[in-house]
Amino acid sequence: MIELYDNISARLRTAGDWIWPLALRLIMFWEFWESGTTKYKGSNWFSTIEDKFPWPFSALGPDLNWLAATWGEMVFSVMVLVGLFTRFAAFSLIIITVVATAAVHWPAEWSSLAELWQGYAISDKGSGNYKLPLLFVVMLLPLVFHGGGKLSLDFIMLKVMGRDAYVHDRISDLAAAGWAFVVLGLATVFLVPAWGYTLLALGLACFVVPALLK
Repeated sequence: MIELYDNISARLRTAGDWIWPLALRLIMFWEFWESGTTKYKGSNWFSTIEDKFPWPFSALGPDLNWLAATWGEMVFSVMVLVGLFTRFAAFSLIIITVVATAAVHWPAEWSSLAELWQGYAISDKGSGNYKLPLLFVVMLLPLVFHGGGKLSLDFIMLKVMGRDAYVHDRISDLAAAGWAFVVLGLATVFLVPAWGYTLLALGLACFVVPALLK
């Protein structure tokens, strides 16, 4: 029975290398493409929330922010769809999402985690409504950490260059943890700067400490 379970699990992992990245890419493409094309066809309303953009986006102005958000959502969503530079595209969509969350969906004031958690909702009742963008970020993170999978242009390029075995490489060290802290820090710093800078500092420490110990 245990051997049967292990065999099924092994085959599901193999199938998953093909299926789950594609499923995430398809749904993320549609969500961000729809958002981007809606902005493209609509009028710029960023001037009404200009003061809510986090730095450095607050210095760009509503027109440039609107242009960056519109074309960023459309271009990066297409890159995610076809699996081209998937990690970069997915991370860029995370930044767009957290900046939008800070400007539109994040609660204006909160003094405790309990109050912050009230904003984990779809409808805005004065406590924020960041549930949907948070789910998008969580769905994009696997594409940042694991890439676009085997049904992607990234994998085809690796195959053509004879580097497809690279996707199976694993390096477990402090630098790996450092990159995780950096990704999570940059995804957090626009919402809760103290948390974001702490994660970035931990990431920097993971890179610096091994170098100092050599």
